Amino acid sequence: ATMTYSTRKNPRLKDYDYASAGAYFVTICTHHKQAIFGQITAGVMVLNPYGQQAESAWMEIPEHFPAVDLDEFIVMPNHIHGIVLIDCERARHASPLQPAPSLGAMVGSFKSAAARWINQQRVTPGEPVWQRNYHEHVIRNEKSLSEIREYIANNPLKWELDKYYV
Repeated sequence: ATMTYSTRKNPRLKDYDYASAGAYFVTICTHHKQAIFGQITAGVMVLNPYGQQAESAWMEIPEHFPAVDLDEFIVMPNHIHGIVLIDCERARHASPLQPAPSLGAMVGSFKSAAARWINQQRVTPGEPVWQRNYHEHVIRNEKSLSEIREYIANNPLKWELDKYYV
């Protein structure tokens, strides 16, 4: 029997330098979109310890990547939305020999930091915390930045309508 493999579409923009300065809207989902970070109660996200750890790991990103600033973000029951700002000039001044981090390296570092702690607490350690890969959108202008900030801020209020709702 011959096996057919579906070809995965590469979600990245062709010929775009993801270490270049700019603003990125990132969405990172849990494995099988399991709601492991808490729940929405009366339109407010209530984080459990796993969600608190994910939030803490997100907040630590600039400590590990000095060229990165965090903007609006939220930890939802089964995903995280965040705006990440990369400043290549600052990266060169902070460490002239080190290139600015790529978005992928930053997301990978965040995912492993959060997963490490979560897996130490779990009854079933080693079970994946995160879905493979992540979604990102290059924010090209102020209007788009403003709309995405609003979307993130209002995400808990619209949870039942969310495409990640389970």
